Amino acid sequence: MSSAEPDLAGRGEEGSEEGLPRMTLLDHLDELRRRLLNSVIALFVAFLGSWYFAPNIFHWLERPILDVLPEGEQLAFIELSGPFMLYVKVALLTAVFVASPFLLLQLWLFLRPGLYRRERRLAVPFVIFTTLFFVAGGYFGYLVAFPMVVRFLLGVGEDFKQVVTIGTYFAMMSKILLGLGLVFEMPMLIFFFARIGLVSARQLLRWFRWAVLLIFVTAAIITPTPDVATQTVFAVPMILLYLLGVGVAAIFGTKKDADDD
Repeated sequence: MSSAEPDLAGRGEEGSEEGLPRMTLLDHLDELRRRLLNSVIALFVAFLGSWYFAPNIFHWLERPILDVLPEGEQLAFIELSGPFMLYVKVALLTAVFVASPFLLLQLWLFLRPGLYRRERRLAVPFVIFTTLFFVAGGYFGYLVAFPMVVRFLLGVGEDFKQVVTIGTYFAMMSKILLGLGLVFEMPMLIFFFARIGLVSARQLLRWFRWAVLLIFVTAAIITPTPDVATQTVFAVPMILLYLLGVGVAAIFGTKKDADDD
């Protein structure tokens, strides 16, 4: 046996000095199944806890439109099952935000086997900051973006009798809240790509013009209105998040990034 063989054996399943474990395709699929199962269980538990508070949560969620509707008017429903299905969806949306730390932890645990030992130490910051960005995106959607959409749409239809159904209202709101929650993860996504060497701060700056174009396209998809003003409300925070990501890549990117042209 050569002198190199005991060294490899001593690494065990780590497979390298950097601590990168060896996993087969079946191992990855089994890990994915485990993480998805844990996520579904967490969502179900959070859903059960949110169901009791669903009516109160929706009273809070409907404030953006009640502040604009004429005094005394309320949202409407046209099917007997409407309120029940609404509260199911409200509880599910709430469960996503409540369980987000655990869901993001499952994502990290799934990615962890493909990370080097020095990168696995970032588990706690990853979970904390991805959760904060996700919740901040949803809250920004509730506090700023969605009220602007509501005011614009109701302003367009001010010459007509407005009958807004609870299903239509919540579908639009949940799309914006979840969409912005995911969009606000941009700095963390850039951080991850920078750590594994896929992007650098210099590259991100070179791509800035294309990034702005892509951001406005994304804003147009997320925004349910065609007006430029509302799309800008979505796009400007995304551009700021991209620039924040550039700073993150400059600070936390791999050392070889400094040599990029």
